[in-house]
Amino acid sequence: MSQDRRPIIIKRKKVVKGHHGGSWKIALADFMTALMALFLVMWILSTASDEQLKGVAEYFRTPLTSAIAGGDKTTASTSAIPGGGPDPVHTEGERMRVDLRTQTRPSDEQRSFVNLQRRLESLIEGDPQLRDLKAQMRFDMTPEGLRIQLVDTEQRPMFEIGSDQVAPYMRDLLRAMAPLLNEMPNSLSISGHTDNIPYAGGEQGYSNWELSSDRANASRRELIAGGLDADKLLRVAGMGERIPLVDTTPGAPINRRIAVVVLDKRAAQRIRSQGLPGGEMGAAPSPAASQLGGELPRSPIEQFSQGLKDAVTGD
Repeated sequence: MSQDRRPIIIKRKKVVKGHHGGSWKIALADFMTALMALFLVMWILSTASDEQLKGVAEYFRTPLTSAIAGGDKTTASTSAIPGGGPDPVHTEGERMRVDLRTQTRPSDEQRSFVNLQRRLESLIEGDPQLRDLKAQMRFDMTPEGLRIQLVDTEQRPMFEIGSDQVAPYMRDLLRAMAPLLNEMPNSLSISGHTDNIPYAGGEQGYSNWELSSDRANASRRELIAGGLDADKLLRVAGMGERIPLVDTTPGAPINRRIAVVVLDKRAAQRIRSQGLPGGEMGAAPSPAASQLGGELPRSPIEQFSQGLKDAVTGD
């Protein structure tokens, strides 16, 4: 062997196998838990009634802002923080009382209000004599229910100036509305409003307070003459010039108006409870609450959650 040939040395690193970690086990456990929850949800949905399924569907249709802040879903605001702004239906803010936003309006009642508005609009549009009054009708959803406002214009006032004498076209409109309002199971509220132009005698004599009240009662009489059940009327009030419409001057003709509100069940209950000791705080519990020993009925999503919990625990 030649002395010039050197030995070839091969170095190999010895790999020491250590603990490989268990992160994959956590991922697998999360996946299996989610899969089990999915199967449980599918099983419960397959056994739920149609009413419960509708309640769950309505819950998931509720916008996140309404779910966080409460209240009905008619507000156009995208802010989840209530407060500020000139009007609850404007996007600048939601100056709505918190106690009126504690829960959403039932979906069936909301749909009935929307359907009533469409039927009234179709009625006005289909009658050539009433079609010109369409621009003087305003519909909006309020915390109390569906509000139908009939407003004045300079060219077409609803009443004789300074009196409660109903104009012929206003009489026809109110009497045409009456049958549709009568088909609703809801109670009604009528309020009269005026501009801020005072009478010569001031507040001591006949004033805008009396005028607005008289016009509200004149509208009530026309609705009853059109077929409205008098027992459906829960409140008739005159507001004078104290509540002008947003973005209008107090003397604008549009502030001379009649507002008919189709009350939802909660608003009607609040009005009726004013005759009880302590007002709203002394209101008697609802029949549903009485049957449960004072406990309020649970919402569909709460019933769904309880069913899921019972299925997991085996109760």
